Formats: sequence, C-alpha cells, structure tokens
Amino acid sequence: MKNIEIHSSAQVSENAEIGDDTKIWNNAQIRENAKIGNSCVIGKNVYIDRGVRVGNNVKIQNNVSIFYGVEIEDGVFVGPHVCFTNDKLPRSITPDGSLKKSGDWKISKTLVKYGASIGANSTILSNITIGKWAMVGAGAVVTKNVPDYGIVVGNPAHLIGYANEKGEKVKEVERGT
Repeated sequence: MKNIEIHSSAQVSENAEIGDDTKIWNNAQIRENAKIGNSCVIGKNVYIDRGVRVGNNVKIQNNVSIFYGVEIEDGVFVGPHVCFTNDKLPRSITPDGSLKKSGDWKISKTLVKYGASIGANSTILSNITIGKWAMVGAGAVVTKNVPDYGIVVGNPAHLIGYANEKGEKVKEVERGT
C-alpha cells in the first residue's frame, strides 16, 4: 500500500523508514534510522535528525527542526518554525579548546505524547515530556514538562489551563499554580 510522496528536492536517507501514505515536501531532510509513521505530512525545509521517531498521522509544518533524541507519538501537530533541542549544556568545544566529537555530547530525550499540539515558533528544550492532548502556545519556550491536556504559553512556558481533545479550553489556572 505504500503511496509515499517525496518531493524531488527532499533528501531522505535510504536507511530511514517512511510509512504508507506519508508526504514529504520541498527541501526536507530525513536522516538515517529516522522512523516516520503512516499518513504523516512533513512540510517544506523540515529537518528530522538520525534516530528520531515520528508516529502516525503527524503533521509537521514548514521549517521545523527535530534533533536526535526526540520521539513524537501519533496524532501530534507541530507548527511552523518549531525547534526541538537535545542538549542541556551545548558547547562547540571541550574545555581544552578542541572541537567536540559525537561522543562528547550528552543527549537528552524529549517525548511528545498522543494528540499534542505545538504552536508556531516554539522552542522545546531537551529532557521534556509534552503530555497527551497538551497545547503549547505560539512562541513558547518549554523548559518543564507539560501535563496531559495542559495549555502552556510564554517564555518560560507556564500553565494557563487545560484543554479537551478538540483544543477548547475547559479549565483555567492562575499563574503560579
């Protein structure tokens, strides 16, 4: 049943796994050992690093960067220009001044759970879990875990309420709670 559409300008590693009915648009890059599920839409200029896992029915909008260590479950929406990080203490060089090599990096995991939505221009720091059906507002900088159904906004992102599966706010919370 494959029916995979890959734009001619996209770079998809022959060692990546792409699910049935998935569409990959202009200039996207999907690295080795990445796994993309069925019925996904990968937008223009999206970068998906090696070993990243993307579930089924995921929409990743234009110019998103998803680095090694990130797992995205089924039904997630990732808005344009979202950036996932993967190292809490990034440095280009070691203390002796030499360029870091792959073994010098300490990669942290990030998990985006089922049905979550991440707004445009958000930054997701590493070692974060974004809960099931959670919503991250546009431009948020997520530095802490987001609870299931939680709505977070701002820099740093803070909880303002809870949403239902349709994305409608069903409960507000006061700042600091």
